[in-house]
Amino acid sequence: MNKLVIIAALMCTYPSILNGQEKDTLIYKGQLSAWGNYNLSNENFMLGGRYIPELSYQRFFKQNQSLNLEASGNLYGTLNENTPDGDIKPYRAWARYATSQFEVRAGLQKINFGSATMLRPLMWFDQMDPRDPLQLTNGVWGLLGKYYFLNNANIWVWGLYGNKEPKGWEVLGTHSGYPEFGGRVQLPIGIGETALTYHHRKANTQNLNDILELSFEKYAENRLGFDTKIDWVVGLWFEGAWINSQKEVGHFTNQTLLNTGMDYTFGIGNGLLAVYEHLIVSSDIKPFEFASPFQFSLLSLSYPIGLFDNLSAIFYYSWNSNDVYSFFNWQRTYNKLSFHVMAYWNPETFDLPQQNLGNNLFGGKGIQVMLVFNH
Repeated sequence: MNKLVIIAALMCTYPSILNGQEKDTLIYKGQLSAWGNYNLSNENFMLGGRYIPELSYQRFFKQNQSLNLEASGNLYGTLNENTPDGDIKPYRAWARYATSQFEVRAGLQKINFGSATMLRPLMWFDQMDPRDPLQLTNGVWGLLGKYYFLNNANIWVWGLYGNKEPKGWEVLGTHSGYPEFGGRVQLPIGIGETALTYHHRKANTQNLNDILELSFEKYAENRLGFDTKIDWVVGLWFEGAWINSQKEVGHFTNQTLLNTGMDYTFGIGNGLLAVYEHLIVSSDIKPFEFASPFQFSLLSLSYPIGLFDNLSAIFYYSWNSNDVYSFFNWQRTYNKLSFHVMAYWNPETFDLPQQNLGNNLFGGKGIQVMLVFNH
């Protein structure tokens, strides 16, 4: 009986293993998470839960062609000082057609790229927080095409529409009724790779009109990005972005973000992974003026303990305010279940950009416990 159960499971999930041919697959899975957060600074206790159901379908054709469909939702709720809050939203909803060297994907999807790992100047369309164990991020509505050359070079082209809320590092949302578009070229360079990226949109000035007394409701914005990464003894990377407004909007006219970083795994015990990054952010009237830049440094440490446990820590340092942000996470993982105990010690006034789906839970000092079940 046990052998029959195993064979049936393989036929449903991995049919190509059994008959040497790829067949259509329909898979339903989900992620259920629950957490409790206690902030010692303000003596506030908060509970929360989230469920992300996902339905995916894949169909194969001749000559390495395939069609993929994916739809998932985001059902979440919180309870803070007897005040409930929650919502139900789509999380992903896309269709993809792919061949061995080309793919096109349309719908609500995650688009991210770049060589930096945590303080990312090219975080244009996602908002992943390195402290979030689930790595959740809102998607964008759009069309994305990729072509892969045989020498590992690749070209991306995209068009976005209907994404009015600010995304990534954006302070202002995108004006409704105008599409966004851009592209990326990535090339291999010996022991690494390098890339150039471009994006164009029309920003909505609604949130700035009261401050700057502007006479227009939108302006064109162009972004240029550059990133490169090499593996030479240690992993080294550089990533930068220049955001230029075609009309003067005060210090938002020219924004420059620069990141340099490295990672290395030390041969200590099971292997200690260390990542260091330094980020410079400047908003100026003139290009590359760097009149009053903000600077952040980040050190991330991760160490596996056996097969089931992992310890990690992230430290931010603000060079402008001399503040230190500390975050610790112990994770125990089973087949479908993971358990997290997190502790943080940060300034009560947060300098760091918000990069996740929820509220800022890490201001001040506190503890958070999270349970995650994947089925």
